[in-house]
Formats: sequence, C-alpha cells, structure tokens
Amino acid sequence: MNPFLDIKEEVKQALKDKRPVVALESTIISHGMPYPRNVETALMVEQTIRDNGAVPATIAIIGGRLKVGLTADDLEYFGKKGPAITKVSRRDIPVVVAKQEDGATTVAATMIIAAMAGIKVFATGGIGGVHRGAEKTMDISADLDEFTKTPVLVVCAGAKAILDLNLTMEYLETKGVPVFAYGTDELPAFYTRTSGIKAPMRADRPAEIAEVWKAREALEMNTGFIVANPIPVEYSMSPERINRAIEEALFEMNGLGIRGKETTPYLLDKVQKITGGDSLESNIKLVLNNAALAAAIAAEIEK
Repeated sequence: MNPFLDIKEEVKQALKDKRPVVALESTIISHGMPYPRNVETALMVEQTIRDNGAVPATIAIIGGRLKVGLTADDLEYFGKKGPAITKVSRRDIPVVVAKQEDGATTVAATMIIAAMAGIKVFATGGIGGVHRGAEKTMDISADLDEFTKTPVLVVCAGAKAILDLNLTMEYLETKGVPVFAYGTDELPAFYTRTSGIKAPMRADRPAEIAEVWKAREALEMNTGFIVANPIPVEYSMSPERINRAIEEALFEMNGLGIRGKETTPYLLDKVQKITGGDSLESNIKLVLNNAALAAAIAAEIEK
C-alpha cells in the first residue's frame, strides 16, 4: 500500500469484497462549476453511483494525503475553496504531497491514484485532449498520455468540446488507446451527441465493455480505455450554438493571454456565461449519465 494513500473505509471494504467501485475526480468540483452547484452535483453523482449498485470514490489530495473517498465535509471544503485549490496532474502530485498541500485531481491524476487503490473504473464529464491551435502552442493535455500507461477505464462524454476533436482522436489512435462510443457509431462531443467523427469502436452493453476489459487484463496490456457516452438527447445542445460560444470564448481567452492548465477552467466558465447557464446544466446531466454507465460497467467487471 502506498504510504501516502488514505482509502475511505467504505471504499476499502468494497474493494476487499470485490464489489464495484467507481472513481470520481475533484477538479470538476473545484474548477469545473461554481459554488454551490459544484457540491450539489458532486453529491448527486455519488448518489447516482450508489443507485446503480456501486460505491463512489471521489479522489483528491488533502494536506498532502492521497484521498480515495471523500466525506460530505471534504466535498463542501473543495466546493467553497474552488479554484484556489491547486489543479493537479501527474507532474504535480509529488510536489503537492511533499508540501502537504491540497490538490484537485484532473483526469490523469485521478487515474493514477485510482490505480494505486485498485479501482478499475472512473466516471468524469469530459477528458482533456489536443487544444485548438496546438500545432503552434503544443498544448496537449496530460490526460491523453496517461491512457497509455495507467490501466483505468474512463467513462466520459467524449473530449471537451473546446478542444480539437479530430487531432485528439489522431493522438489516441497513434498511442494505441482503445476508444469506444456507447450506443452510437459517432463520437459524442461533450455538450452535443454528434461530432462528425466516426467512432473507432462501438459498444452497446456494459457487459460487452467488461468482456474487453477482462481480455485486456488477461493479456497484461497496461493501457486505459475510453468509453465515450453521449449526453442524453433531451439535454444535448445545438452544435452550432455551442461552437459559436466556444469561438467567442477562445477569442477572448487569446486576447487575455491565458495559457496552460488555466485554459480549460476559463473556457468552460466563459461558455457557461455566454450560453446563459445552459452549458452548465448540460454538463451536470452528462456527468450523471456517465456515472450511471460507469457503475453498470464496474458491476459487470466484478461479476
């Protein structure tokens, strides 16, 4: 057991009993949504996982300790402190631990800590990817590279729509990362069900995904999986509307000179404001949808 790892008793017992557990990230709480919607959403996501037969394990770093499973007070603390908490990816984990600071885990960091704890499935909103204009800035999320080295199955609504989705898929293909679209032949694009990009693979049942995951384990292939789960039809936004909002947000961001890990939180917040809060509501619904599917897949893996 990693000496910096603290696993909540409920999660520890579920892992010992080989019951399904689903990891959750903490950046979506601190950097993805405003307070108090962030805390309300975090609690709803955890409850959705319970309602679908699995145990939730929200992951974060608190006082230099890697926490697998947070209390209601921990969630409230992260929600209120918000962006003041350090956003943590792979490179930041040892620094935050050594300084005994707090850290909100991104997709990459959550995958690393989940794998340490023995958790196989992780639900999030959208993964990071290749940013628009990356041919000049080389801005590529560490999330993508993490899939090549950390064996965790991530259920998401695709890559975030603020990214260059074609280049993101090219990168994943080059790195040999399996990407499934759930119930569709087209990759979803976070706020919308369509992207115009054909999915590399399709899966229609949680058991189907679980079977492939078990084959990966038997083959000892040390890679993660991506399951791209489309946002429910009734909450999907118009591609034209969301792309206009993203273009406006990108123009303002570039004018302000915002770069690096501050890019995604800025763009998500700006798009939310441009859309009058509609993008936030869609974001919440897609996360809940992903949590339910992740719980179902985790249950099939543990059968």
